[in-house]
Amino acid sequence: MSKLRSLIYLFLVVLTVSATPALAQLDQQKTVNSAASTIERMKTNINGHSRFLEDLQHARAVLIVPDLYKGGFILGAQYGNAVLLSHQPDGSWGSPAFYTIEGGSVGLQIGLESSSIVFIINSDKALHAILANQYKFGADAGITFVVVGAGAGASTTSNMDADIVAYAYSGVGLYGGLSLEGTALAPRESWNASYYGQNVSSRAITLDNAVSNPQADRLRDILAR
Repeated sequence: MSKLRSLIYLFLVVLTVSATPALAQLDQQKTVNSAASTIERMKTNINGHSRFLEDLQHARAVLIVPDLYKGGFILGAQYGNAVLLSHQPDGSWGSPAFYTIEGGSVGLQIGLESSSIVFIINSDKALHAILANQYKFGADAGITFVVVGAGAGASTTSNMDADIVAYAYSGVGLYGGLSLEGTALAPRESWNASYYGQNVSSRAITLDNAVSNPQADRLRDILAR
């Protein structure tokens, strides 16, 4: 009987250890899947903004925030998870690197709202700034940045040659009430390690395409369509 107990215990230990990586990847995969759905939804629903598809096709890289939550009472905050993917020399999309986006504000505000954001990164300068550990929107005078929201025609906006163009989407269309000044991006290297099964930096994932995970193929395919 004691031998049987030992075998059962050993089996449970092995099962627990083998399941841990899969459990650790649940949040990462959820973010990747949500990013794929965000791109799919925005490609379909942003009527009159065909420039989005063109920008996506020619982007140096793309940062996708499936859900940016903003809200609070007096002291406001916004937070979300994100994935960063770069265009490879052969025209394909690389593997996703994980990021967080967060910021705060002070003012009269009540309630909670969420939006999806796709950042079109048009220049190497902007991409390297994002990869330099932590980047704040609007804080680098050398990088031009514009948000495209409701009421701003993408095809006629004068700043569409900006280093970073953000398309903000909420509900059924572009969202015009988004402010990202001072909002910071930070890499989630622990998420990268868990998702790819090894320690790998966001820079290596983005610039060198050093790793891959087949569970990100759907996102890469949707971006390439």
